[in-house]
Amino acid sequence: MNIRPAKPQDAAAILEIILPVIRAGTTYALDPDMSPEDALAYWTGPDRETFVAEANGVLLGTYYLRPNQAGGGRHVCNCGYMTLASATGSGVARAMCAHSLQHAASRGFRAMQFNFVISSNERAVRLWQSCGFEIVGRLPQAFAHPALGLVDTYVMYRTL
Repeated sequence: MNIRPAKPQDAAAILEIILPVIRAGTTYALDPDMSPEDALAYWTGPDRETFVAEANGVLLGTYYLRPNQAGGGRHVCNCGYMTLASATGSGVARAMCAHSLQHAASRGFRAMQFNFVISSNERAVRLWQSCGFEIVGRLPQAFAHPALGLVDTYVMYRTL
């Protein structure tokens, strides 16, 4: 698997990855009805670096990296990851996380923080914990899950 910076010509494949996740509304606090243009603008915005994971010419996942805060908080970064539905469970997210940790450190970030990990996304919580992230905060009933109702979210953190 190769992980590289996203290119403009990756837009359609990135949308193929992120739109189903956004539409499902179970793992990201994004409007499930957002337009494809708004979804792509969010994921590839000028305030972030966007990467893609590919194998055999097929994009299997994408992630972005950005400062979590400005000013005195800019040494901590934030990432978002999404995997093509057919590639779930095949190590794509783990590979993207490892890449993001290394890239963030090379860019001078001192830590990485995930601001809003949905507690019912147990696979992601376990993965992030296995990558060295700790749950440092819990926001009770902060996410309205479309099937489960109100569920907790976590703030997860790791030094680099």
